[in-house]
Amino acid sequence: MSPNQPSQIQHTITDLVVHRLIKEAQAPAAIELRAAGCPLDDAAVRLVERLCTHYADRSSKGFGRFEEDEESFPMPRLLREHVVERSTDFITLSRHMMEQLQICAHDEELDASAFVVVARITEGGTDCLWVALVGESIGSAISGALDIVDCSYLDFSSLRAAGRIDLAGWQRGDERYISFLKGRGDVAAWFKRFLGCSDIVIALKETKKLVLALNQFVETERLEAPARDALLERAHGYLDELGETGEPVALDEIARQVWPEQPERLDTALNSEAIKLSSGFVPDRRAIRPLVRFRASGEQWKLEFDRSGLRSGAIQYDRASDTLVLSGLPDYLKKMLLEE
Repeated sequence: MSPNQPSQIQHTITDLVVHRLIKEAQAPAAIELRAAGCPLDDAAVRLVERLCTHYADRSSKGFGRFEEDEESFPMPRLLREHVVERSTDFITLSRHMMEQLQICAHDEELDASAFVVVARITEGGTDCLWVALVGESIGSAISGALDIVDCSYLDFSSLRAAGRIDLAGWQRGDERYISFLKGRGDVAAWFKRFLGCSDIVIALKETKKLVLALNQFVETERLEAPARDALLERAHGYLDELGETGEPVALDEIARQVWPEQPERLDTALNSEAIKLSSGFVPDRRAIRPLVRFRASGEQWKLEFDRSGLRSGAIQYDRASDTLVLSGLPDYLKKMLLEE
């Protein structure tokens, strides 16, 4: 989905406020707070839609859950007071969050100044809390007298950091209910610390999810057999190389390596919120074998073969008779069969 396309998910804004983080390089952090929530008008709706769309378009997301140490990572306590106990209102919650953001940004030696969008949004029935750091740019506008004037605006191409907390998933105790942008430069680490997010990445489980996502993609795209096999073989070769060298996965790079014809389509599929696939894990080389190999078993047999055998004719499947024909059997197997 491009930034100009509308989101396909219905977003309902419950609360929205914009504060400001002021952090120059090698200087202490400061915050500028809005006194009340923003009006939930058409401008607010457009802002939320752009935020959600740009977030969905960005690669390299991480997923996790809250750290258990609420003294060091107070976000779950702040949310519990607002969402569960209802002892604080949304503006109070956002102010406490900004104080924590200021603490986390304080010791960083970088320019992290940005507008901070805090919103509670229902997305297709899912109640979520969003926090995003959005940069500011200067553009040109035309006044009523047709004069050219400067105007400042939120530049979503400079979405420096963002996080999304599934509030229902958090209350259910799901394994992972926080998603966040991995970020560019040094923003990601301290922003994840602000969220109080434990980045859960299990290589074997994530690799299996990646393999499943690739297989679902070739089915969804209805690729012809040669194109499908070529894509999966490229994926296997690339991931196997990463696994051998110990290099972590970057989802956008997988898309460029595996389907250079239209990498943006594969990148969108791999970054789907439904999959919740993390980047940054080293592929488990055992788990990528299904990309190029079939394995099955019945009550009286087991079978494993490479996809290339179907193309070479060494293995043929006859759909009409529901039989699989193997050619070029090795001598030792033929000998064992003749002895039966």
